[in-house]
Amino acid sequence: MDLYVFATPYKIAWDYYMRSNENHTFEIKAWEEAAEMEYHCRSVFPSNPNTQCVHQVKQHGIAIFLMPSGMLGTLLSLIDVVPLFSNTGWGQDANLAFLQKHMGTSFQKRSEPWSANIRREDVHSGDFLALSKIRGRWGGFQKLEKWVTGAFAGHTAVLLKDENGTLWVAESGYENKKGDEIISMTPWDEWWGMALKDDSNPQIALLPLHPDVRARFNKSAAWDFARSMYGKPYGYHNMIFSWIDTMSDNYPPPLDANLVMAIMSMWTRLQPHYASNMWNEALNKRLGTEFSSMFCFSSPSWGLS
Repeated sequence: MDLYVFATPYKIAWDYYMRSNENHTFEIKAWEEAAEMEYHCRSVFPSNPNTQCVHQVKQHGIAIFLMPSGMLGTLLSLIDVVPLFSNTGWGQDANLAFLQKHMGTSFQKRSEPWSANIRREDVHSGDFLALSKIRGRWGGFQKLEKWVTGAFAGHTAVLLKDENGTLWVAESGYENKKGDEIISMTPWDEWWGMALKDDSNPQIALLPLHPDVRARFNKSAAWDFARSMYGKPYGYHNMIFSWIDTMSDNYPPPLDANLVMAIMSMWTRLQPHYASNMWNEALNKRLGTEFSSMFCFSSPSWGLS
């Protein structure tokens, strides 16, 4: 049984076919709107203010993908991935099983108490925090991130002490009161309190610097850098390319670059703010453009130009 996916920048649909010796028809009964058939967007290149980019189903057709694992294999793959995002014990078990199956690693269950009592006097500037969430939306997201990049931590932070002995956590991705994700400096007690209340069950490892490295750690330079970065936006313009650094080798089957492009195009329309964070900034940075829409990055073959 062959499974096919049909995609435009506005929708993704699928169908399956049992026999190869027959003619098969897939009918699109209605377009989302007129723009799906003839979609135009005009954006500005710094070097050419008159550049126009065009996506037209009439002109470029519909992207068609054959899922190599067939109907059963694709369903099994979905069963493997979908539970990762469940913020339940079932989701946690799925995350741990995913790590074991796909990365050959496992989490050793600790005896209680599960949270350690970390004393400030035992922590020094430059010590490192490695975090791994194992359920919920961010738990699932981090598992896929680990799988693609080969990392074993989904988030990291650095500890710094000021001249008064106050311990701070320097990290990127902190959500402020406006809902923006920024580079932040958070007092240890506040940060640790939030970590204990986090229902995604984060696993947090404190990794102290080796004494020889600590002796060379430039605390004043670290503070100068942290203060200069405080409040700046989270580095979405780099994040997506920590995943994708080759033409075709970063996509676990059955994904490939063309299918990812189709999904990104549709996602851009459904959640434009999220899409702007996740890939528009990254593409603008690397292409030297100022586009606000994912559609304008795509070539007629749905690849990046």
